[in-house]
Amino acid sequence: MQPRTYEIRTYGCQMNVHDSERLAGLLETAGYLRADGAEPDVVVFNTCAVRENADNRLYGNLGQLRPVKAGHPGMQIAVGGCLAQKDRDTIVRKAPWVDVVFGTHNIGSLPVLLERARVAEEAQVEIRESLEVFPSTLPTRRESPYAAWVSVSVGCNNTCTFCIVPALRGKEQDRRPGEILAEVEALVAEGVLEITLLGQNVNAYGVDFGDPQAFAKLLRACGSVPGLERVRFTSPHPRDFTDEVISAMAETPNVMPSLHMPLQSGSSAVLKAMRRSYRQERYLGIISRVRELIPDAAITTDIIVGFPGETEEDFQETLHVVREARFASAFTFQYSKRPGTPAATMEGQVPKEVVQERYERLVALQEEISWAENKRQLGRTLEVLVAEGEGRKDGATHRLSGRAPDNRLIHFARPAEEVRPGDMVTVEVTYAAPHHLVADGVVRAVRRTRAGDAWEARSSAPKGVSLGMPSIGAPPPVAASGCAAGPSPAAL
Repeated sequence: MQPRTYEIRTYGCQMNVHDSERLAGLLETAGYLRADGAEPDVVVFNTCAVRENADNRLYGNLGQLRPVKAGHPGMQIAVGGCLAQKDRDTIVRKAPWVDVVFGTHNIGSLPVLLERARVAEEAQVEIRESLEVFPSTLPTRRESPYAAWVSVSVGCNNTCTFCIVPALRGKEQDRRPGEILAEVEALVAEGVLEITLLGQNVNAYGVDFGDPQAFAKLLRACGSVPGLERVRFTSPHPRDFTDEVISAMAETPNVMPSLHMPLQSGSSAVLKAMRRSYRQERYLGIISRVRELIPDAAITTDIIVGFPGETEEDFQETLHVVREARFASAFTFQYSKRPGTPAATMEGQVPKEVVQERYERLVALQEEISWAENKRQLGRTLEVLVAEGEGRKDGATHRLSGRAPDNRLIHFARPAEEVRPGDMVTVEVTYAAPHHLVADGVVRAVRRTRAGDAWEARSSAPKGVSLGMPSIGAPPPVAASGCAAGPSPAAL
């Protein structure tokens, strides 16, 4: 009997991306194989509920799969993630061809639910109200053998009026530092050289066990892990961003000079209405201190345009902060109502055409700043981590791509010496565009790494063999007490 195959379709934030790695690990541990071009036996939707009309898009995608399933006996469809947590039985009522619905707190149940649905020949819906096992104890199929997400916490204790995620992910629960460092060390032993510490308010880490300096300590501890070359984190909250965290970033050599810190609005009045517990002065103060201690830091952000009650004067305050902060890039969003959030019923909903016009002005300003900031990189010599699957904007086949220490995307001339994803190359920047850099000169150095070895081993493995799929976690579940973590790579 041939093993059943699976495909996972992920939408939303980095937390969802990492959850999908766990779902893949669970399925492969249960004997499933990743679908390789052919129609999969199981399709899993890992959904996001942050953007408006997420549900309509989900049902559109499910509708497209209905005839495919009818022509593929035994095919199963599962829906998980934030939208599943929110809509529960509604999904099966609207799309009765769905076999499994599971929530954010019980991703570990997926293989059992699939088998139960197959045997019973009826849909299985299981939504838990609280986390029973910390997700990092579950098997994980990492997408990359050289870079990895490491969760430090799940859930969120904030009550931002535009955000539905805390209601779907629950209160913040923190892992113990020893468990996190054990996972980091295990990953490095397998060839990983870059890790990203992940939490929905990552720098609030420690609140659950009463240590306000826990995140700064964790950054410093990562600096002592042999073989770990790059440490990043996402997403911090300005409220919890302390001078000690900035010092830890500046003084720990493997913590990279990059920072993604959501702004949301530059208007203190709007921030108050958003229930964001900082104001413009506080935010710009953090930026100033980061620039003082880490002059080469690339700072990125999230901004919402058109929040209820936003006036032209409020919007001008946002533009002011953008000019002052000089973000390397920004994820910009037009405000969208989310049912169940306080902002959805606030007075002063801004007309769509006004929101669109302000959004276009913001994007134009940020594009101008991004390009100017990238031009400042011309002539710099940078060590680039060679990446797999980074798009080359100009389609040049003689170039490879990777990330600089500050996380800027660099397309560089293919060297004569073979390089693999996970290897390091040293290049000089020769051209700047708003969203990427180019290094078309001779590659100055190539450093082959154990991460490159790990990529080569995975890519040459026979079909059906999953290398780099550690069952991270045998630590016991964490009994401990976050909004989407970081910018969204996709949205349903």
